[in-house]
Amino acid sequence: MSQPVCSIVIRAYNEEQHIARLLTGILEQTVKDVQIILVDSGSQDDTVAIASRFPVDIVHIQPQDFTFGKSLNLGIAAAKAERVILASAHVYPVYPDWLEKLLEPFADPQIGLSYGKQRGGETSKYSEHQVFRSWFPDQSVPRQTHPFCNNANAAIRRSLWQQHPYDELLTGLEDLAWARWLLTQGQLLAYTAEAEIIHVHNETWRGIYNRYRRESMAFKQIYPHETFHFTDFIRLWVSNVWNDWRAASGEHVLGKEWTNIVRFRAMQFWGTYQGYRRSGPLTWKLKQTFYYPAASLENSGTKPRNIEPIRYHEGHD
Repeated sequence: MSQPVCSIVIRAYNEEQHIARLLTGILEQTVKDVQIILVDSGSQDDTVAIASRFPVDIVHIQPQDFTFGKSLNLGIAAAKAERVILASAHVYPVYPDWLEKLLEPFADPQIGLSYGKQRGGETSKYSEHQVFRSWFPDQSVPRQTHPFCNNANAAIRRSLWQQHPYDELLTGLEDLAWARWLLTQGQLLAYTAEAEIIHVHNETWRGIYNRYRRESMAFKQIYPHETFHFTDFIRLWVSNVWNDWRAASGEHVLGKEWTNIVRFRAMQFWGTYQGYRRSGPLTWKLKQTFYYPAASLENSGTKPRNIEPIRYHEGHD
């Protein structure tokens, strides 16, 4: 392959239900000359076999060696392009100009990272839809001066990564830590709402708890002076449940969703509270808990885009 326009690094573990849909969406993009790299962390299903049907370079990482940062570093090390897209294996682009929109901010030499909108899928919990709407609004921010971002749908300059690879010891939020460093280098972030993906989560309640616990453990490492007390758990649980109930009532789904809202917000903030209380190294037992589990909305007024979305077939799910 000649020098690609961009390289796409996808992290995957047991993603046979989702990987074909993402790869199909990539091949439907207006940006055609791309390198696709799949970093597989020991999948026990047909993830690798399905990915092998597409033009994909496959990199392997052993489960005991996995962290989000390490898998990203391995994938980016194999990248041939200066601009590198980072994507979760259980996302898929909504529009055929997803890559184009995610790469546009790099026309500004001060932008070192761009990230795009995320929305939930049909299996997402109601409160997670609310989280996505809060974190990823409909209005783009072309020059962002705070470090929030998300590597499920992002792009970086490889030359900057070479100066400062992702932290391989964090239990999560390696994107936040890297973006924080980026800002110290005089670079900025860009949020591009038009670069929209669907992020499919089909987690158990325990899985939601573990996700927020490992992320809060990482947040405590990145910001060691931050605190999260039991009173914070109560305050945030109650206030977010109330806000979700109000939104669900406005959408006439409160009767169906009210208990799920209570449980999701409880797992979210109890996991956060427990993560703040946790200290110590990232052991293999913790890795198994966080990464290898035994079993694995109100109308926001989004303006329709003047471009047809990608039409996915059920066979790609």
